[in-house]
Amino acid sequence: MSNPGNHHKISYIEFASTDIERTKKFYTAVFGWAFQDWGPDYISFGGQGVEGGGFYKADPHEAPPKSAPLVVLYSSDLAATEAAVVATGGSIVVPTFEFPGGRRFHFSDSVGNVLGVWSE
Repeated sequence: MSNPGNHHKISYIEFASTDIERTKKFYTAVFGWAFQDWGPDYISFGGQGVEGGGFYKADPHEAPPKSAPLVVLYSSDLAATEAAVVATGGSIVVPTFEFPGGRRFHFSDSVGNVLGVWSE
């Protein structure tokens, strides 16, 4: 179900983690976040005033930007947003893919920042 009121607003943020279990323990103990496991290499979080985000398993030897946080925007029309990114000089760095609950792509803006965009 589309949510036009959230169109192009920040919806989600992803962080890298070299140790998923240690990450869960830390954020649960310090901030009271609740986690959902999505396999051995990804967890999502929410609770205690947190809208939502996730941690993906990262190689500890990987340099940024691969380990930099990923801000994910919501789009009520994923194809139109992707077309606008490309038409305005951005580039698609991860083509649209499906995940439980929706679809998304990642893009680089014209100055090198990488963001994601998702939709149901």
